[in-house]
Order: sequence, then structure tokens, then C-alpha cells
Amino acid sequence: MAGELIDLLGPHTLALAIAVPVDLALGDPVYRWHPVRLIGQGLRSIENFLRSNGADGYAGGIALFLVLAVVALGLVAGAMLLSLAFSVWVAWFLHVFLLYSLLALGDLVHHVWRVERALTAGDLPAAHSAVAQLVVRDTDRMDAAACRRTSIESLSENLTDGFISALFWYALLGIPGLVLFKVVSTMDSMVGFKTPKYLRFGWCGARLDDVMNYLPARLTWLLIVLVAAVLPTCSARKAFAVGISQNTLFPSPNSGWSEAATAGAIQRRLVGPIWRQGQLVTDVWIGDPRDPEAATHDDVRRATVLTIAAGLLAAVLAGGALLVVW
Repeated sequence: MAGELIDLLGPHTLALAIAVPVDLALGDPVYRWHPVRLIGQGLRSIENFLRSNGADGYAGGIALFLVLAVVALGLVAGAMLLSLAFSVWVAWFLHVFLLYSLLALGDLVHHVWRVERALTAGDLPAAHSAVAQLVVRDTDRMDAAACRRTSIESLSENLTDGFISALFWYALLGIPGLVLFKVVSTMDSMVGFKTPKYLRFGWCGARLDDVMNYLPARLTWLLIVLVAAVLPTCSARKAFAVGISQNTLFPSPNSGWSEAATAGAIQRRLVGPIWRQGQLVTDVWIGDPRDPEAATHDDVRRATVLTIAAGLLAAVLAGGALLVVW
């Protein structure tokens, strides 16, 4: 039984071959017991318990990670054991379904195109509403071009932390690695803020997120360069150069690699003026200064093709590596 459990929790090429296309076709499944939803609910409960007992500093944040990781990994292992009691096929279905549930590329692409459909229909308020689900910005200040740039930025940034990083940790450590990455990612999104309340308590989640995305972010940059080399109207040279020279313009040590590489690849400038709560937080442009600003339907289309192609290439490489290693 232990050997079967270890094998079921490990990474498998066939599971990837099923889960990735399903994710792209259907997007993230919505159900009550979604792992990320459960992790988020557990995080909030553990946080409340720790804070009520005075653990609201660095130690509390570390305790939050340890408890949440043990609980999440224990529940996954327990679910796998329970499914094995029924049938090995039930357990394999659970493995594939968990993998599908924890990949987030398809849902992101679908959401970006909800923004684009609204813009194509001339419905700017609907586009603002859709963009507000992607980023925390003053969307009422955005024209159609700004909405499209924001969509492209979300695509490129989340290619790393929503898909390539998840793929990386799955290929390395199987379902446990993927779940652990989602624990860290959820911590970063829920408590990893530089506010008085979370500066110390959220430090552990934010730093672990930086560590777990470090290699995948740079691999994403290289994947974008490779894909740009074969896609028409894209530039591998600019993807490489802009990625390596402008990634440091972003506050995160990781998100800039894919965003800057995408700007170079599609030969369009991204970011520009960003407003939050009535304050201009940046007016920096990313990309080759000689390139025009991203503003059109075709820009979004090319960025989407680039993102999907880079994600599929990553999945193929990960699957191939698993075949060789396993």
C-alpha cells in the first residue's frame, strides 16, 4: 500500500498529458472542495488562532506555513489512501483531477478573453469589471488600450506563478510538491503584504513565494524566447534582451522576467501609468522604447498565442523529462 501511495503521489507524464489540455479547454473547475479554496479557508482559520494567541510576528507566519503545509499534505495523502481502498483507478482519477484543479493557465486565458470580448463589443464598463478581477487598480481611469495592456501583463505574469511554477514543482516532487507550492502561493496572496498588519506575519509566505518561483520565472523567460523564435511577428532577440535588461524594473524579483520578455516578444510596450486609490503608483513603460504601446485586439491575440505556446512547450519538456527520469 505504501509503495502504491508513493507512486500515485509522484509525477506522471500521462497525468500531465490529460490535465494540461483539459485545463486549457475548460479552465479552473468550480466546486466546493477545490484545494485552493480549502487552503485559503484553512489559512484564515489558522491565522485567527495564531493571532488570538499572540503569534502575530515572524514566528507566527512561520507557524502558519508549517501547520498549513502539514494539514494540506496530510489531507491529500489521506484522500489518496481512501481512494486506493476503492480502486487504483479511482486513485488515478483523483491524481489527474487534483493536477487539473491546480493548474491555472486555461482559466486565466478565458478571463483575459472576457475582457477582450467586452472591448470588441464596445462595452468599456464591462471590460473595467472584468479587468478588476485580474488586478487591483483604478480601472475607471483605463481606456481600451490600458485594459488590453493590463490583460497582457496578467497573462505574462501568471504564466509563471499560475502554470510554469506549478508544473515545475509537480515534475520535481509530484502532487505533494504542487500542493506545497499552492500553499505558499496562497499565503503570498492572502498575507504577503507590506502593511503594518502583515509586514512581519506575512514575511514567511512572501519570501517562500520568491524562492519557489525563482527558477520557474527564469525558465519562463527562456521559454518565451524559444517560442518567439518560431512565431510570426514575434522577436526572440527582443524577448531575450528586454527580459534580461528590464526585469529589475518590477518590485517582485520574479514577475518581471515573463512580463518584460513578453513585451519584447510581441514588440509592444507594456505597463504605463497605473493608478490605485487615486494615486499614480508608476508610469514606467516596459519594452523596446522604439516599439508602439500595446493597444489592439491583435496585440492581445499574439500575447495569448505566445503564452499558450510557452505553457505547452513547458508541459512537453516536463513530460519528456519525466519519461527519461522515471
